[in-house]
Amino acid sequence: MSVMELETEDALSRGIEAARERLLALQHENGYWWGPLVSNACMEAEYIMLLHILDRRLPQREQAVAHHLLSTQNPDGSWSIYYGGPGDLNATLEAYQALKLLHLDPETDPMAKARQFIADHGGIEASRVFTRLWLALLGQYPWEDLPVLPPELMWLPPWFSFSIWDFASWARPTVVALSIVMAYRPVFPLNSGEDMPEIERGQKRDRRVKSGWDAFFYWVDGLLHRYHRMGWRFGRRRAIERAFQWLVDHQERDGSWGGIQPPWFYALIAFKVLDRLDHPAFQRGWEGLEAFGVHEPDGRWWFQACISPTWDTGLAVLALCGSGLEADHPALVRAGNWLLDQQVLEAVGDWAVRRPKVKPGGWPFEFVNDHYPDVDDTAIVLMALNQIRLPDDARRKRALTKGFRWMVGLQSKNGGWGAFDADNVRTWVSRIPFSDFGWVSDPPTEDVTGHVLESLGQFGYDDAWNVVQRGVDFLKGAQAADGAFFGRWGVNYIYGIGAVIPGLEAIHYNVGEAWVQRSLDWLEQHQNADGGWGESCDSYVDPSHRGVGLSTASQTAWALFALISGGRATGQAARRGVDWLMAAQSPDGGWDEPWYTGTGFPGDFYINYTLYRVIFPLLALARYRKAIRMAS
Repeated sequence: MSVMELETEDALSRGIEAARERLLALQHENGYWWGPLVSNACMEAEYIMLLHILDRRLPQREQAVAHHLLSTQNPDGSWSIYYGGPGDLNATLEAYQALKLLHLDPETDPMAKARQFIADHGGIEASRVFTRLWLALLGQYPWEDLPVLPPELMWLPPWFSFSIWDFASWARPTVVALSIVMAYRPVFPLNSGEDMPEIERGQKRDRRVKSGWDAFFYWVDGLLHRYHRMGWRFGRRRAIERAFQWLVDHQERDGSWGGIQPPWFYALIAFKVLDRLDHPAFQRGWEGLEAFGVHEPDGRWWFQACISPTWDTGLAVLALCGSGLEADHPALVRAGNWLLDQQVLEAVGDWAVRRPKVKPGGWPFEFVNDHYPDVDDTAIVLMALNQIRLPDDARRKRALTKGFRWMVGLQSKNGGWGAFDADNVRTWVSRIPFSDFGWVSDPPTEDVTGHVLESLGQFGYDDAWNVVQRGVDFLKGAQAADGAFFGRWGVNYIYGIGAVIPGLEAIHYNVGEAWVQRSLDWLEQHQNADGGWGESCDSYVDPSHRGVGLSTASQTAWALFALISGGRATGQAARRGVDWLMAAQSPDGGWDEPWYTGTGFPGDFYINYTLYRVIFPLLALARYRKAIRMAS
């Protein structure tokens, strides 16, 4: 090794050490890592509207929310759904209504600009169903012009062609809660000055659809509207009670539903509509909201759409182990014991509807989510626990066995893995008029499947095993013509490739095959001039933005994962990527990353995982150092 090479590796090791110390300093006392998840203004706006609906106003909190909303407004008066993105009509409408509830003068500059943006983008009628639903709850939009979700859906069994079980885990409790709310079509009147007659409604939507399934579902929606207007509806009261009991049974121990904001808010509204505010489930739900709030030092307060301690902890353990931290280091022991406590071993969640013979054993994304452990977290945690040593090794091995069996049991028929359910692939749920926001099903995806294969590979399984071979076949069939892999839970094709290639290497697949190398060629073709990689959230809606964006630490790390695993660690592209990461590293050992690289719903909802900027670059630099040492 030359003097220059020694100096380069020395600088690399210093960068790794600084990042490792930064990550260790962020560990919580109980052993977990947890970085706040930043999303968009709809979270805070809907929180303010929820307080009004529940008649539980919190003046001091509301001013802190107003401070936050105004601080995130764009110069043109709009609000975006991701950092640096264009203004979004839905977020702007909801933020405007929330600020009216907080008595902000509509003639102030921020409000006037927001109002102009709304008018220029079609007014209320151009917004999504959820936005118009919130406005309907406040008497600002007619219920009659919204799609119908009848509570009678609760009578349809899982094997039927249409049922709530065809919705994804994140949409299912939302649908159940809203079926109650929409059955009553309640209005919670605003006080004088809180309404917004100055906002243009825009051109009324044309409900006529010419042909195909869309026409059929709009026809059905019309029938449901007429059914709603009937004085007598067979079985509705019992259907509502069934939906209510379903919500009670599916509440998590922390008071949430599904561990995410939408069904949580709608469930609380359903309790209000049914006049069940004295129910223990409502009390837990209301009190649990505090855990998702973030108090900023400057007085702002904002609400997280979800929280990610298990995900953050599993990834942090992988990064620290990869950096050379001893397998029995106290920080890893604390993290490992915490992860063991997070495993869902008794509760049988919704995943069992389609996999009744599979026994529990998965891990959830949040602190608590017994009904919805997920495959991605389980794959990451299994890898993390497999790399550390714990005092109670027998318990660790039992957890690995149960988690491994659960993960394998959630494989779908097409060979891939979805996030929360197996074979959640019905397309009708995305065709109904209600479903104009985000993904409402949970089909197998390339990124989750890649992580599962990487996890299986750590346990010695290769493509001679049928489960693995089916996973590889799924990936081959899912690959885009130009070699890229779609990223469902991270932005976007860089994330997909960064998950798939390490998975293939872990199962000892021949990564030299042409179809694998095409994805690496795609990465190199999309490397930025500065040596890093970046991809905008725009890539989900505009193909010209695939692989295009300002360089970010997390996306550069994902690209390096793929290049290293694909046999190109010693190439110029990998070296330039590492140089970019080292040059961009902050004095505190981390990286700055205001851009959103996490995906909730492609095209509609994005997340800034605030620990990605430390975890992934650390792991990438560590893997690169190991690769060049092996190559020298």
